[in-house]
Amino acid sequence: MQQSPAGRSFLDPAILARIGNLELIAKFVVEGFISGLHKSPYHGFSVEFSQYRQYMPGDDPKHIDWKAYARTDRYYIKQFEEETNLNCYLLLDASESMLHPIDEAQVDDPTIEESGTGQKLTKLRYASFLIASLAYFMAKQRDAVGFAYFDDTLRQYLPARSSTSHLHSILLTLETLQTAKSTRMGMPLHQIAERLTKRGLVLFVSDLYDAGDIDGQSEVIEGLEHLRYEGHEVIVFHVLAHQELAFADFEAGRSAEALIRFIDSENDAEIITTPQAIQESYLNNFNEFL
Repeated sequence: MQQSPAGRSFLDPAILARIGNLELIAKFVVEGFISGLHKSPYHGFSVEFSQYRQYMPGDDPKHIDWKAYARTDRYYIKQFEEETNLNCYLLLDASESMLHPIDEAQVDDPTIEESGTGQKLTKLRYASFLIASLAYFMAKQRDAVGFAYFDDTLRQYLPARSSTSHLHSILLTLETLQTAKSTRMGMPLHQIAERLTKRGLVLFVSDLYDAGDIDGQSEVIEGLEHLRYEGHEVIVFHVLAHQELAFADFEAGRSAEALIRFIDSENDAEIITTPQAIQESYLNNFNEFL
């Protein structure tokens, strides 16, 4: 069955931007996405015996341990703890390049600001929607989810847990992210790989811009390969803005020959030139980067 056009709205940036609260956004996206779908193969959880406690009125008699009763002449209930099927680790690039608006038209469009927050819908904010939605989905499936965000250093790491309070901690962290000017993602990825003691699924959300040159880019690959070496499945969500992809509609209303100052969002390097002079080389380099 084809997805209806309305179904796509669950990931529409303009709609999500007007919701504001990340917990509501996550619920909106996930419940809209999974409605009508078969259950995930990761949905279930097993139970493992934890301890005994004395039987209390109202407890289900089927959990009484009759062998314990025979030994002690007292009624005891078996208690179990949930054991999740999946450990999922959500990683977020929080460098300054992620503050680029999803659509350049938003720069001067106050209607795109999120309700009550005054924030533009940036790549970082959209990535936060994605992280929140994934975290909510894992919590709904009773799987354990962890979260880390970083720029050139590991800013915060929350180990994988499956409680509702832990989900709220992740959402609160997303609401209070701090960004840095540059990113060298290799070292933080290695640090995270060393911390993850249980194999699981790693979901990394980034624009993949790195403060380094070609060698800097290889550091990212090495960090991701370290995670793979430790036995994790790794999926990368590559978040880019429309203008970055097309180099189009730049400085609307200006002549293509007008001089413009271009500033590197990762290291502040700048050049003054015309869009026309660099468009072809930019698109060639960008396509190689992709």
